Amino acid sequence: MHKNKIWLSAPHMGGSEMKYVQEAFDSNWIAPVGLNIDCFERDLETYLGSHHVAVLNSGTAAIHLGLILLGVQAGDTVICQSMTFSASANPILYLGATPVFIDSESETWNLCPIVLEEAIVDLIAKEKKPKAILAVHLYGIPYRIDEIRTVADKYSIPILEDSAEALGSAYKGQKCGTFGDIGVFSFNGSKIITTSGGGAIITPSAALKERAIFLATQARDVAPHYQHSEIGYNYRMSNISAGIGRGQMEVLDSHISSRRRMHEFYLELFRDIEGVTVFEVPNANYFTNYWLTTILINPLVTNGITRETLRLALEEENIESRPLWKPMHLQPVFCNYTYYGSAIAQTLFNTGLCLPSGSNLTTKDCSRIKSVVLQLFRK
Repeated sequence: MHKNKIWLSAPHMGGSEMKYVQEAFDSNWIAPVGLNIDCFERDLETYLGSHHVAVLNSGTAAIHLGLILLGVQAGDTVICQSMTFSASANPILYLGATPVFIDSESETWNLCPIVLEEAIVDLIAKEKKPKAILAVHLYGIPYRIDEIRTVADKYSIPILEDSAEALGSAYKGQKCGTFGDIGVFSFNGSKIITTSGGGAIITPSAALKERAIFLATQARDVAPHYQHSEIGYNYRMSNISAGIGRGQMEVLDSHISSRRRMHEFYLELFRDIEGVTVFEVPNANYFTNYWLTTILINPLVTNGITRETLRLALEEENIESRPLWKPMHLQPVFCNYTYYGSAIAQTLFNTGLCLPSGSNLTTKDCSRIKSVVLQLFRK
């Protein structure tokens, strides 16, 4: 009998999305401007409790504009966390800048502050002082906020905070997306909430928000005709997508609660299985949406069972799982760029697995997942 696919992180509609989309059709605002855009931005700004938000057509676009707002130009050096999705690093090359990749640390799997400072000192000695630091909240776990900020301020280097996976996560009660000099969200289909495709740029001032919108709408000068004094981009979110976003904001908190319950499910499932560690926040200062629950598998303890063994066993039952992000410095397109660190990120990639974590997983789905895991490890 065919078994329905259990996805790693499927979209989860709340019910109100079509109402706002229909309003866009009824008003004929089928464009990258309209009431839904204004309201979605306001909803996000209210949720963050500070900062200004401009919604765009992707998180990648937000990173690109964020680098521009921070003054990155061709020939500049930009430090980037190695363990991340390629969308974090690609915009550095869009601008003709040079990425320098940094290893992870073992508590949050994010940018290592010790290696970060070592890299900055070395780059400054080579007259290649970084123009920006791109730090990522991997799988919704905040990076070492205080330590990274201390290093950045010490050398007067701004932070571009990639919160693509961390909407709803927080550190010491402050929402992720508001710690960097510029922040970024993603609303791609697999994220905690979705607008189908989409993203947002978070700025500390209204002036920077307006600058981002100007660049995202082809940098059109104020004139009765189309006049352009600088290069712009077609990056604004559509009013229809923003309508989906408005509906998704109404269920954001419940989606976060569901993801956190899935994390608790995996903690219980693997509690008595030696050699498997469920990744958790390091202490009570960290609050995470647990966008994806991830595990590390030590085959020396599990009688040879690896993350690939488990992935294939789940796949056999039509259950999606995925290795952790392959570090950027190991990717063919980036392997010739400078990397600082040891092998923490590489080891995490070799032993880590992302498990189905969607907010719409059912009790039946969980039973199927549990059955595969127990059958495999009891062998």
